[in-house]
Amino acid sequence: MSRFIDSQRADYGIPYATACRALGVSPAWLYKWRHGDASPRHARRVALTAEIKRLFAKHKARYGSPRITADLREAGWKVSVKTVAAIMREQHLVSRPKRHRSSTTRQDKGRWRAPDLVKRHFEADRINHKWYADGTEVETDEGKLQLDSVLDMGSRRIVGFAIGEHHDADLGVAAFNLGGVRGQTW
Repeated sequence: MSRFIDSQRADYGIPYATACRALGVSPAWLYKWRHGDASPRHARRVALTAEIKRLFAKHKARYGSPRITADLREAGWKVSVKTVAAIMREQHLVSRPKRHRSSTTRQDKGRWRAPDLVKRHFEADRINHKWYADGTEVETDEGKLQLDSVLDMGSRRIVGFAIGEHHDADLGVAAFNLGGVRGQTW
């Protein structure tokens, strides 16, 4: 629009104020566009934009506006999350979303499945009638460990458990053996 106003003045001699009034823009906007914005506010915004771009690249596009705002505040900037979000939107800086872990309990439709003997009815009216097992990953200082446990549905007590480095069939068998189910057939 500012180029159009300039061309009207050059070609037809229309004053800037008249062209601005006809187009519904302020003359101050036109002069700011022609001479550049030298205000301290604009200079701060340019510096803030450069710092946001630097932090965004430093964190490999993983940080969104709240985390970048926290980093800016640590560096001494007085800035709000909304301002950082607006600048990131203007610069098309979009953080990568967190990857969601895939669930390991969903049954694959194309593979063989063990029969559901309980028929999804987990309630038990007596002790040692229904048991179920569960595997859990536990974070420790030395790394991840796998915990397999066997729970009696009648008493809601743990009847066996085993801890190991790998979640495999041997760990599940060890949990059942600690529960005293050796020699029983399922």
